[in-house]
Amino acid sequence: MRIDILTLFPDSVGDVLSESILGRAQERGIIRIETHQIRDYTASRQCQVDDYPYGGGRGAVMQADPLYRCWTHVCDEAMGPVHTVYLSPCGRTFRQADAIRLSREERLVLVCGHYEGIDQRFIDECVDEEISLGDFVLTGGEIAAMAVADAVCRMVPGVLADAECFQEESHYNGLLEYPQYSRPAVWHGLAVPEILLSGDHAKVARWRRKQSLRRTRARRPDMYARLNLDSKADRKLLAEMEQEDLLAAGQHPEGDEHE
Repeated sequence: MRIDILTLFPDSVGDVLSESILGRAQERGIIRIETHQIRDYTASRQCQVDDYPYGGGRGAVMQADPLYRCWTHVCDEAMGPVHTVYLSPCGRTFRQADAIRLSREERLVLVCGHYEGIDQRFIDECVDEEISLGDFVLTGGEIAAMAVADAVCRMVPGVLADAECFQEESHYNGLLEYPQYSRPAVWHGLAVPEILLSGDHAKVARWRRKQSLRRTRARRPDMYARLNLDSKADRKLLAEMEQEDLLAAGQHPEGDEHE
C-alpha cells in the first residue's frame, strides 16, 4: 500500500511516520508513505498557496490550483485517479471500520488543509471523502493525516507481526480493550488480578471479555448499545456482571436468602 500526503509541512509529517513499526514496514516494502510539498506546485513566484476568502472574513483560504497541481502529479504517477481523503472538521468522524476499509486501497491520498480551510472547488472536483478526528479543530490537517495514516497502515497485512496484535484492541470488535498488566506482580501495593497469573488461557480469555464488556458499558454506552450480545457465553457474562453490580451496591441478588 502507498499513501501520498499533500501538505505544507512534509518534513514533520514524514519524520513521524518513518519511525517505529511504520518505519520498519516501509523498509520491508510492505507500505510506502510519501509527502508532497504543496508550495512546489504553485505558479506564484512567492510560492503563495493561500489568499483572502471571497465574501470577507478573517484568515486565508488555501487556493485550489496549487492543490490541484499537486494532486494531479500524484494521480499521473499512479496512472489514474487515487482515492482522496481531505482531513476536515466538517468530515465524518474517523472510526476503526474506516481504517480497515481504507487499508484495502492500493493507494491513498491524504490532503492536509491549513489556515481557514481549502477552496471548496478542489474538494468538489478531487476529494472522495472528508474525514474528521472528532468534534474539535486543529491548526492544520497534518496531525489528523498522521493519525489516519498510522491507523490505516497497521491494518495492512504484514505491518504487525500477527492479526492477534489488533483483533482484541479497542474498537476493532466494537469493544474497548480490557485492562493490561505487566511485571512486577505487585506494584505500589496493587496486585495483578490473580486469574492472569493462573496460566489457564480459557479463564483468562473469559475474564478479558468480561472486562471489555464492563469497560465499554461504563465508558462508551453508545458503543455498548450497538453490540450484538446474543451468544450464550455473553449472556452468562452479562448475568454475572449484573449480580456483581448488585453486590457492589450492597444489594442481594434475586434468589439469595436474607439473614
